[in-house]
Amino acid sequence: MSSFEARVRGLPHLGIGVSTEYGAAGSPGSLDVAALRRKHPEFAGFLEVGLETVKGLDGPTQAWRAAGLPTTYHFLDVNLDEPEDFDAPWLDAVRGFIAALDPAWLCGDAGLWHFGPRDRGHMLLLPPILSDDAATAMAEGIVRLREETGREVLPENPPGHVFLGDLHLLDFFARVCERADTGLLLDAAHLALYQRTLGHAPTTGLDGFPLDRVVEVHVAGAGHAEVDGLAIVEDDHTPAVLPDTWTILEALAPRATELRAVVFECERNPLDDCLPGFRRIAATLAGSPFARRSAP
Repeated sequence: MSSFEARVRGLPHLGIGVSTEYGAAGSPGSLDVAALRRKHPEFAGFLEVGLETVKGLDGPTQAWRAAGLPTTYHFLDVNLDEPEDFDAPWLDAVRGFIAALDPAWLCGDAGLWHFGPRDRGHMLLLPPILSDDAATAMAEGIVRLREETGREVLPENPPGHVFLGDLHLLDFFARVCERADTGLLLDAAHLALYQRTLGHAPTTGLDGFPLDRVVEVHVAGAGHAEVDGLAIVEDDHTPAVLPDTWTILEALAPRATELRAVVFECERNPLDDCLPGFRRIAATLAGSPFARRSAP
């Protein structure tokens, strides 16, 4: 297979889009993606479909595809570093959903979606161990999935409140990208939480990261919570985006030269509440390589 540098040239520019998962549109007050597309098409360039193969596609997602609109496939049920997860039934199901969605690429949080054998509805999601061996194992899984599906596979830095391992998160994913010869889905909100948890400035590590590997970026809100007396900041997909997340997006905008897609993860919130976030994303990206690619 050709190198990522060659393959990325063939990836489409999707623009700014939104995410969903099974049943999200049915929650009270949720974002109506069809209405967003009608009223503000510049913020609905594509739909990122979060998928557990055992759940499938809900009605709004099927309607989006029936209209021939662009998608990406965001997996919610595979541990990329576990070869056992790539069993034949799961791979067959993934290929079936690829045929249904025709996604521009596959992507998803590169962590632990389940502990032990995969089971319906696990949705655990823990960050990976940030070690060199774990980076190699994850890279092998990415290559396997890319070869099995014929689609580009973009790992995403997951959220978390505890991180184990001796590598900075960005150093870990730099190794994953190099060894898998792949691009990255950089979640700016998740990175902001990691940097805060470790006591780093929001953009620590970006200077040494190969930002030409960033193909997609996520922006999402976060809220303060308390769990058993421990104060945490939770990735909650509200429109209330942390200042640190905006700082990261501002740093990425001029330097992520291969950026093709930006998702505002706000799927369970009313459209009017989300519009300021969409507008700030567009304003932050104005004049960037991403915006210039969007211009035609």
